[in-house]
Amino acid sequence: MQTIFQTIKEIAIEIDHAIKTEDLGYSDSSNSSGEDQLKLDVKSDFLIEKAFASVDIVKNLVSEEKEGVLELHENGKYTVCYDPLDGSSLADVNLSVGSIFGIYEGELKGENLVASAYVVYGPRIELMIATKEGKPLHYRAQEGLFNFIGEVTLNEKGKLNAPGGTQKNWCDYHKTFVDDLFAEGYRLRYSGGMVPDLHQILLKGGGIFSYPGTSDVPNGKLRQLFEVIPFAFMYEQAGGQAVNNKGVRLMELVPSHPHDTSPCFFGSNYEIEKLKEAYGVTA
Repeated sequence: MQTIFQTIKEIAIEIDHAIKTEDLGYSDSSNSSGEDQLKLDVKSDFLIEKAFASVDIVKNLVSEEKEGVLELHENGKYTVCYDPLDGSSLADVNLSVGSIFGIYEGELKGENLVASAYVVYGPRIELMIATKEGKPLHYRAQEGLFNFIGEVTLNEKGKLNAPGGTQKNWCDYHKTFVDDLFAEGYRLRYSGGMVPDLHQILLKGGGIFSYPGTSDVPNGKLRQLFEVIPFAFMYEQAGGQAVNNKGVRLMELVPSHPHDTSPCFFGSNYEIEKLKEAYGVTA
């Protein structure tokens, strides 16, 4: 597993260099969901595939930017599912973006995720790694090397509210839930980038990131294998919760297709319990 984490560190340095030096425009291609790809999406995907090609414990790669499964090493143990550059459309206005990695052993479903990691590319490069052995570990790059900063733990209650999805397409009870948090004094923190927004909540001690099902996208927008499950694991290891619109743990998801999506809510215990109450799913 440490070989995989070391490879992610090397990838992070390369992608950060690409963000800072390469063309930020659109390519002539689209991804598996039919979305136009930025050149940075394509380059980041290429860098990750190239790096893991020499890691023999990785059996398969599944990319948010490609359809299907890419077999690398027949005798490998793990499948790495990744979003090469989440929030890439924010790069041209110089906002933070990120890469997300979920490491699975066996069938691709939540309970088989054994580790996750994400990288934030901003003023500094930051890396968070979570395994089943304890709290998420926070690293920061300096001159190409990642220095350990410390473990990350969520408070029982936070102060940040990051509500995703187009507001006019929210259901009434979700809007009421969001408004009630603001009435309690929560601060809006939403950049449109999943990685930096969830990273901020983790480092600032708590709050909630929500991306509900909406009238135009009832199953949510965020992809289970690449985005939802890896962050669910990260938040649970930090002492928080991650659930869907029915109050079910996101770690219990069993995708039927690599690009399945889900409504998702990540946060401290207080906010998630309020979310369950608002959605009428309190046990």
